Amino acid sequence: MNPELWLENILTSMGLGQEMTNYAMLGIGSIILLLVCVLSNLVTRKFIVQGIQKFIENSKNDWDDIFLKNKVFNSLSTLVPLIFIQYLSVPILSNFSSLIPFVYIVVKISLVWVITSVLVKALKAMEEVSTKIPSLQDKPIVSYIQLASVMIYLVASILIFATILDKDPLALLGALGALTAVLMLVFKDTILGLVASIQISSNDMVRVGDWVSMPKYGTDGDVLEITLNTVKVQNWDKTISTIPTYAFISDSFKNWRGMTDSKGRRIKRSLNINMTTIKFCTDEEINQFKKVEMLKDYIEATQSEIATHNDTNSHDKSSMLNGRNLTNIGLFREYAHQYLAANKNLRTDLTLMVRQLEPTGNGLPIEVYCFSNNIAWADYEAIQADIFDHLLSSISSFDLEIFQNPTGKFGS
Repeated sequence: MNPELWLENILTSMGLGQEMTNYAMLGIGSIILLLVCVLSNLVTRKFIVQGIQKFIENSKNDWDDIFLKNKVFNSLSTLVPLIFIQYLSVPILSNFSSLIPFVYIVVKISLVWVITSVLVKALKAMEEVSTKIPSLQDKPIVSYIQLASVMIYLVASILIFATILDKDPLALLGALGALTAVLMLVFKDTILGLVASIQISSNDMVRVGDWVSMPKYGTDGDVLEITLNTVKVQNWDKTISTIPTYAFISDSFKNWRGMTDSKGRRIKRSLNINMTTIKFCTDEEINQFKKVEMLKDYIEATQSEIATHNDTNSHDKSSMLNGRNLTNIGLFREYAHQYLAANKNLRTDLTLMVRQLEPTGNGLPIEVYCFSNNIAWADYEAIQADIFDHLLSSISSFDLEIFQNPTGKFGS
């Protein structure tokens, strides 16, 4: 016997009119449907979702635990009640057939929303999984995840509007083609960010963890995150700068990764020598400099070379202007070079030199150019300071002076 007809006969026999019978049947059917939905949801969670969770907890993989933590599978239990509502609403609403299309629309929208939620949670879990994979940690995976999320929401929105308007989604998508210009304007930053992310990734321009400097944005620090629209940089003062991703394509910036990879940080600083203190060295001064261990071998070798040159060319050495002679600035340069070469904190396999630059109104620059073997900021600064502490203290031993702008002296 048909259950609907059986229930209708019982209600009629109780003296209810046809209209009241219809409403009573609707109420009873709704209660039954509600109970079926609750029970199906509980059964799905108890046997299917919890079964999946136990399987994941017992597995040796770490990535599936991340999917579990992001509750990717929890939303699946909502699908079963929605399916029951779709199929049971027809007999329940047999006397209110005008409501069936509305219920179908609500069910379809709910299905789209649940599936969208599952996909977005899955993408979020995939983003977290990518942070655990070493080969992907320096890639802008977040940008691609965000783009995929935007596309999912866009498709879901089209399906929802197509359901409400009772239109073919493809036809609706075609109609949206006329709004391309508007969409391009609305999603301008997203499109620029996507293009920039692809170029940054393919050209390996920036990675998470890189030290970058962008004076235009007042940024100097480590890259924390690369997303579709922005790059987060933690400056050395612990402030956070948020820079548009496409700025790394359109503007210039400095990436210090090469220094980090080489394990050597450059020291490039000059001492400005007062040019009035530069002179030839006398024999007495040279004998004193021979007592300096770092200069003894150099002076002896150079003296022999100079003597051979002067004798060969018959230079009159009664004047120091004739032939070749040692100078205090030359000996200082050699001393500084030997001091750097013996410094255990410097890289001898990278460029190491002490050179003269073009004289200026501030004296003769003697530039130290070398690389420390410690790239940590505080250690690097300490190494650099120790080097120049020593060289500045050594200047007077060569009868040289550091150039300083006149500031006046106290005392009579």
